[in-house]
Formats: sequence, C-alpha cells, structure tokens
Amino acid sequence: MKLLVTGGAGFIGSAVVRQAIAAGHEVVNLDALTYAACLDNVASVADAPGYAFEHVDIRDRAALDRVLAQHKPDAIMHLAAESHVDRSIDGPATFIETNVIGTFQLLEAARAFWQAQGQPEGFRFHHVSTDEVFGSLGAEGQFTETTPYDPRSPYSASKASSDHLVRAWHETYGLPVVMTNCSNNYGPFHFPEKLVPVVILNALEDKPIPVYGRGENVRDWLFVEDHADALLTVIQRGAVGRSYNIGGENEARNIDLVRMICRLLDEARPADRPREELITFVTDRPGHDMRYAIDPSRIASELGWRPSVTLEEGLRRTVAWYLENTGWWQALRDRAGVGQRLGLSA
Repeated sequence: MKLLVTGGAGFIGSAVVRQAIAAGHEVVNLDALTYAACLDNVASVADAPGYAFEHVDIRDRAALDRVLAQHKPDAIMHLAAESHVDRSIDGPATFIETNVIGTFQLLEAARAFWQAQGQPEGFRFHHVSTDEVFGSLGAEGQFTETTPYDPRSPYSASKASSDHLVRAWHETYGLPVVMTNCSNNYGPFHFPEKLVPVVILNALEDKPIPVYGRGENVRDWLFVEDHADALLTVIQRGAVGRSYNIGGENEARNIDLVRMICRLLDEARPADRPREELITFVTDRPGHDMRYAIDPSRIASELGWRPSVTLEEGLRRTVAWYLENTGWWQALRDRAGVGQRLGLSA
C-alpha cells in the first residue's frame, strides 16, 4: 500500500512513517516543517526505496493537487495538526488555519483526486484526532465513539471542527473515510514542550519540574509506537465511515506520572538527591480538563487491536531514549516557545 502521511515529520506522524516503512508500505511524507517538526525523526528511513518527502503545507491546495497526482497514494493518513493546548490559548488563529482550513483543503484535494481516479473502492482518507474533543470527565466513565463533543480549548475546538468536516465529506460526497480519536501519546521523539519530555529534561538538568495545579488531572497514556500500530491497523481494516477510539488503558494522575518518571531517572542516572524534590506546583492553565479516559472496546472487538506497552514499561523506554539521544533534543531547545511557560494569556 502507498500511504500519504501528512505531518510525517512530527511526533506521532514520524512513528507512523517508520512503522509503515518497516512493514513494507511505500510512504510519501508531507510536512510543512513548522516549529515542532524535525526530519531527524525519520532519518532512519530517509534512504528507504519506498520513502519520499514533500515539503508542503496542507493549506496549499495547488501543492496538494500536485503531490496527489504525482504519487497517486492508495490512502491518506492525516496527522498534520497544531496540537499544543497551551500554544492554542496564546495563539488560536494558527490552530484554526492549520487544523480547520488545512483539513478542508486536504479533504477537497483528496475528493478531487479520488474522483479523478474513478473513485477506487480501496481508497481511504484516515483522519487522526484526539480524545480532547469530548471534553472533560468526572471521576467515573469513559469516552466512547458516541460521546457528545464538548471541546473546551481552542485546540480541541479546532480538532472537533476538523472531525465534523471529515464526517460531512463522507456523508455528502461519499469520500471513504475512517477516523480515530486517541488518548495522550508519549515516547521517543516527543517534542520537548510536552509534559513527559519537560519532566525528563528538567529533572536531568536539576531544574524545577512544573506541575499544573496539584497534579490531580487524569490522563490515559498511550505509547506512541502502540498508537502507530493501531493507526496502520485502522487504515487497512477499519470500516468506511467508522470511528475508533484508541486508548492506552493506562490512566494516571499527572502527579503520579511525574513521580514515576523521577523514579525511573533516579534508577537510570542517580543524582545527589531524589528528583521528586524538584516538583513545583504552578498556576493551572485556563480551562484545564480534569480527566480523560478512553473506552477502546470497539477497536479491540472489531479489529483485534490492544495496546501492548504498559505505562511503566513505556516510560522506562522513553527515559532511556532521551538519555541516549541528547543531540536530538538539545538541537530543538532554541525553537520558539520551548522552555517557556505558555497558555497564561487568558
């Protein structure tokens, strides 16, 4: 199968690219190379015979038309997105431009290509989204594929908008789509402004580890390589028009996650004092959802997929990767906003 992967130089997209190439697929990696993208993420497959890179913004319809006509993919996996909630609070316009307008342009390009090719039965448009579109849970319950949408940040609202566009293009134009909504990802190549890498890098450098509020917010954590495996499963075997929730079955409070990372770092690289002493509680961000939890029973029962990596195992592998790849994250430290507290402008 030939896959066009948008955002393939980003965190999750690059994991999909690497796994797809390893599985024998051809991949066209389309990425605008904005601040969070890094071609080093796909350096291991850059010379593979089935790999091609296109430096294209998904808002550029003419460029999208050219890429599709040239490469003729069997499926599009749409992962390109602005994704950092704190940045969306400070600058929501970029999230609307990329996540909403960009998805619209890609849908229109995909529709035109699909129609020009005679509407091949096997073509798929796979839209990759987030559990944040469902809003916030209390102490009980889980998000299912039928949970009503209730986005509470500019980021989640922009992703909810793109989800609705994809469904509309399927219902109105018949575009063969599949959709997925995932829980929080972590793992190697995670851009160093997100929680897990922030904790690792601050702890390594003996800096305060910021935890929003009292760290009581709960997330379901999904190892990125498990996520990539799930996405490739859905693109090959998911039912047209169907959505699938992808969870890690690893719920944890933020404070417990942070303490686990500190312990793993203490084991891997002992310091003069327990790194847990670096934890510093800071002002919570506006509209911080209390709890996310995914019910992954549909993808398990229909497609036979389950996560394979426990939270502790995944964090151990992630910590080891950051310790072994200092050159990768050090090179990203000078990019705009990295290392700064964002999301306070509300």
